[in-house]
Amino acid sequence: MSRGFIKRVLATALIASCAFIYLAGERSRKGRALAQTGDDLSRWRAHDYAGVGYVGDAACAKCHEGEAAKQHSTPMARALSTVEDCELLSTHTRLEFRNGPFTYRITRQGVQSLYSVTDGVNTINEPLQFCFGQGEVGQTYVFRHGGKFYETRVSFFRALQKLDFTVGHAHSVPSSVEDALGRPIGDEETQSCFGCHAPAAVRGSRLQLDPLRAGVGCEGCHGPGERHVAAARAKDLRDPQIFNPATLNGLELSQEFCGKCHMGFEQAMLLPEQGGANNIRFQAYRIFNSPGHNGADTRISCVACHDPHDKLERSEAFYDTKCLACHLSDKAEAKTDARKAPACPVARDRCAKCHMPKIEIPGMHYEFTDHWIRIVKPGEPVPH
Repeated sequence: MSRGFIKRVLATALIASCAFIYLAGERSRKGRALAQTGDDLSRWRAHDYAGVGYVGDAACAKCHEGEAAKQHSTPMARALSTVEDCELLSTHTRLEFRNGPFTYRITRQGVQSLYSVTDGVNTINEPLQFCFGQGEVGQTYVFRHGGKFYETRVSFFRALQKLDFTVGHAHSVPSSVEDALGRPIGDEETQSCFGCHAPAAVRGSRLQLDPLRAGVGCEGCHGPGERHVAAARAKDLRDPQIFNPATLNGLELSQEFCGKCHMGFEQAMLLPEQGGANNIRFQAYRIFNSPGHNGADTRISCVACHDPHDKLERSEAFYDTKCLACHLSDKAEAKTDARKAPACPVARDRCAKCHMPKIEIPGMHYEFTDHWIRIVKPGEPVPH
């Protein structure tokens, strides 16, 4: 056996050994990264950021100028406002609604709005504090009464340009002005509401409304940025010290992340009849029920179709490219991309019009896009 042969054998063994060590290290590194992602997601869901401060969107914009410039115009950024900053109430200075002997009024007084309920004899007046929703569909109001948070019994609906019953509230005539006011909100539900509409207001199990960071800003999705800013200033981003949802797979994004506020499958299953007709607006739950559209593939995640940093696109044609990222445009394409699902035999454009129809929810005066992607047949009942 020649020395040259022995050297080649030893060199091959050494290379194989190094490769094994490298791959083992990569697996360990990826395992740690996956575990860290899971920990970060759990922490984000629980708003568990003890000792880490919020820095505000302006601090994020210094490095992420493009995203920050667009994000403020998104529906999420405008998910909640204080009454002082509420654009809808500042332009609708007097709103009125009647239910039997009860009259409801919302009247603008300077930068405040007064909520008044009367039966003609007894009257309760309370200043509104928070406006939930940007008003594209509607807007509901929260106030304090007797030391508790209340949800108003009436809401503004854009299609009507006036007040009507808040979704989920009884339409029957109340027994008293006190009962007519609205619905008291418990501590747990209050935290849940603010946790989705103004995440920075919730720190663990504590609600912090003064000062209030209204709406969903950068840190609503990424967590507080104090440590990330410090890492960026130190020019050491090996550990960016921030949660990046882009590390999640499609199922985690739709059900665990976006589904936390947009009602994922597990949450909906805990509701009576999964929320009934109302679950049409539970986008994460609906897409989970869509055959072939509830896997880990990031091409079918929420952010594959919707840019969280930009305004919501409402044109059906805009989403055609999103559908064709997974579906063949023709049979010939099957030879070049085996990952794609079959082409639609009917059309290659306006896919969402047929497969994600718009459906009006009773009492909401608005047609929501149904995210239960399916072949819709005429006369077929809407699945819940």
